[in-house]
Amino acid sequence: MQLVAYSYVNVLPEAAMVTPLMILSLLVIPLLVAYAVNRRRRRLPGQTPPPLNVQRYACWGLGVAFMYFFLGHLVKTQDMVAMLPPWLPARTLLVYASGLLELAIAIALFIPRWQTLAARCAIVVFILFFPVNIYAAWHGVGLGGHQWGPVYLWIRAPLQLLLIAWAYGLCVRGMCVRDVAQPQVIDRDRCPVQLDKEKQL
Repeated sequence: MQLVAYSYVNVLPEAAMVTPLMILSLLVIPLLVAYAVNRRRRRLPGQTPPPLNVQRYACWGLGVAFMYFFLGHLVKTQDMVAMLPPWLPARTLLVYASGLLELAIAIALFIPRWQTLAARCAIVVFILFFPVNIYAAWHGVGLGGHQWGPVYLWIRAPLQLLLIAWAYGLCVRGMCVRDVAQPQVIDRDRCPVQLDKEKQL
């Protein structure tokens, strides 16, 4: 098993990094785009955009990431099954069920009234599912870099912590930025866009 993991490290290092980089990209793109648009609008004469609702776009990014997780359960089902210990019953059913759970969380992250609850559920999923990543990396099975072997945990564990921090710090607690040119963070409850979401960028 160690020889297999070693061969993947030497032959497919770039391919094994695709999944973590993809997750990070999906996570941050909505917020970065909103930031850029808001900043551009502030440069237009007579334009005073409302505060940037960081929580909204952070939840959107997390929602897109969870859609990506869900699609992985459908497209790479057998690889997902390989990440589960063989003594678990109905492993294929578990993969599909967990995928549907991730889909439900993804959808809820786009609905303002459910975003906070969905982000809390996402944190629980990140914690409960991480032992699967440990098992897969330890045995060099599955996909997304787990073939590297235990060394992949040096990448996956920080990524998991980052996802949890993102979900809690930006999606559960939330915030608004009054002026993206001169950022001043204000509490989400004082964000005027909470009262009129359609006017918020």
